Amino acid sequence: MKKQILLPFIAAAAMLFPACSGDNDNSISSTDITPTSSEEAAPESSDTNSSADATSSEGGAVESSATVASSSSAAPTKYYGAELTGIKQFKYGRFEARMKMAAISGSVSSMFLYYDNSYKGGGEKWNEIDIEVLGNNSKGFQSNIITGTAEKRITEEGKHSLEFDVREDYHLYGMIWTPEYVSWEIDSVEVRRVELGDTKGQIQHLSEGDTQSLRFNLWVSKDPKWTGAFTGENLPEKQYIDYVRVYSYDSTAKTFTLDWQDDFDGTSLNSEYWQNQNSWDMEGVTYRKQNLYVEDGKAVLVLD
Repeated sequence: MKKQILLPFIAAAAMLFPACSGDNDNSISSTDITPTSSEEAAPESSDTNSSADATSSEGGAVESSATVASSSSAAPTKYYGAELTGIKQFKYGRFEARMKMAAISGSVSSMFLYYDNSYKGGGEKWNEIDIEVLGNNSKGFQSNIITGTAEKRITEEGKHSLEFDVREDYHLYGMIWTPEYVSWEIDSVEVRRVELGDTKGQIQHLSEGDTQSLRFNLWVSKDPKWTGAFTGENLPEKQYIDYVRVYSYDSTAKTFTLDWQDDFDGTSLNSEYWQNQNSWDMEGVTYRKQNLYVEDGKAVLVLD
C-alpha cells in the first residue's frame, strides 16, 4: 500500500536544458537561504508566494538552450556530457532528488520536467520546469518555467543564492507541479512559487499541455554571459544523484502520495524508470552514453 503524504501549508522561506541566456534577463532574485539538512521525510509545502509574478518581456524564441532540437546534425566536440532520461510520464506531482551538483565555468547541471515533443514545433506546446546549477555560481541555482512553442518560448527565471557550495555535499532538490502552482525547494524549504493567474499564464499553459518526463543532464552552454566561459579545464566534473522520489498528486484532496523511489542500487539503471539517451544538441559537448553510470548507490553524470 502506498504511503499517503499530507502536506499542510507552512510559511515559505525567503529564496534538457534551459531556454534562457545571459542576454534574456527575464530573471528574479530571492534572498539568501541556508537550508539546514536534506531530511528523509516528505516536507511540507507553503502557501506564501516568495517570488512569483516577476515582470519581464515575453520576447521570441531563445536560442541559448540545448533544448533546441538538433542531435544528429550537430558537429561532434572533443568534450562529452550526459543525460538521464525518465521513462514514466507525469501530469502533476512532487519530484525530489538528493544530489551533489556539478559546477565549472560554462557547465549546466540540471533536474527538469519536460514535455517530450516540445522541440518539434508546428503547433506542439513547449512545457518545461527546471532546476539548473550554472557553472559560474556554485553557491546558487536557477529555477525556470518555459512555455509557449519551439518557435516562441516564454521563460521566467528565478535566481537563488545559497550559503553552501552545491558541489561539496548532498542536498535535496524539489519541484512541485499542481494545477494551482509550481514551486521549487532546497532541503525541504520552499524558495519560489508561481501561482495560477501569473502574468504570463504559464501555470495554465502547463495544465493545458500533455504529460512530462523527469530528466537530469550535465552539459556545456555556448553562452559565456549565462554560465561563464568553458575552457575544458578541471575535468572530469560529475553530478551525483543519491536517490529520486516521485509523488502523485490528488487534485481533489490536494495531497501527495509517494509513487516510487529509486535508490540506484545495483550496477545499472532501473529500466522501469530510466533510459540512457539524448535527442538534442548539447552545445559545447557531445552526448555520450558511457558518461552516465551507476556506482556505489549513485547515478553519476560525467562531463569530460
